[in-house]
Amino acid sequence: MADKMLILVINPGSTSTKLALCYNLKEFSTETIHHDADTLRTYRSVMEQQSFRYFIIEQFCQSNKIQIQNINAVVGRGGLLKPISSGTYRVNASMIHDLKNAKYGEHASNLGAILADQVAKKANCPAYIVDPVVVDEMVPEARYSGHPIIQRKSIFHALNQKAIARRAALKLGKTYEDCRFIVVHLGGGISIGVHVKGRVIDVNNALDGEGPFSPERAGSVPAGDLIALCYSGRYKEEELRRKLVGSGGLTAYLGTNDLQEITSRIKQGDTEAELVLHAMNYQIAKNIGAMAAVLNGKVDAIVITGGVALSKVCIQTIKGYVSWIGPVLIFPGEAEMEALAEGVYRVLTGEDEEQVYL
Repeated sequence: MADKMLILVINPGSTSTKLALCYNLKEFSTETIHHDADTLRTYRSVMEQQSFRYFIIEQFCQSNKIQIQNINAVVGRGGLLKPISSGTYRVNASMIHDLKNAKYGEHASNLGAILADQVAKKANCPAYIVDPVVVDEMVPEARYSGHPIIQRKSIFHALNQKAIARRAALKLGKTYEDCRFIVVHLGGGISIGVHVKGRVIDVNNALDGEGPFSPERAGSVPAGDLIALCYSGRYKEEELRRKLVGSGGLTAYLGTNDLQEITSRIKQGDTEAELVLHAMNYQIAKNIGAMAAVLNGKVDAIVITGGVALSKVCIQTIKGYVSWIGPVLIFPGEAEMEALAEGVYRVLTGEDEEQVYL
């Protein structure tokens, strides 16, 4: 391996593309490019955005005086693939096929591996993904939903959860593989995972229907009432899905997912906003308690991360409910860009083996 490895990180989101360039693990340039909604609407699918987003990557490299041919490795955000184990995966033809055909669903993150592969071919270097949202390490009993026609799925913030869990372990003077954590990612969606010896043995499906409600998602809702709504004739399928994911949670109750705005409203005496925010934190705490039961109460730490972890009100409320379970460690914000680079660096240095997507 060269003394300095130049790594390009690509993280496509629904309305933005995050990019970073780093030598080894020292990030020296990062940028979030926000995309105009009207421009995105001109594309009929996520895949049609490939050329548009690739041009942005070229501009980013040029602005940082980097020639693509000098890049040693490219890593993209993993998209909706078949369930796989945690790790760093080399982008291959099978992966590209499944993402381009949206075999397991369409999402902007599907472009991560595809764009990484496009850059890597020009640079003549390897392309990778790290811990996509479909990482599945659940124990068999965690997969049962209550009826055999529906199986619980592992879809969560695997990338950030795994990265932050490693940092929490380091803070405790342990390795990740020696810890028993409850990791709580608090973002637009919320995922709460049980980490045991480096594996996430149980976690809520944070994408479309489990766990606490969040700033944008409804979480678990009463099944009978949901069935009634489905057959009420009031909503089309896509409308109802939107109410559950994207326009649920705080957005549905308060018309915004902005915690600063909600906190300001509470300070001005908005009792409804105060109650709704408290209810979200109450549900988060209940789900943490459920995961503590999975660990028989033997919890090295409850690790809280994500954008909502920046809210003092939320953290104080949640800690008030769950601190009796174990130490509560707070890592506000998210570390996705760093986590992507770290996953690749571990492979480039031989610390980890690259995985193969079959």
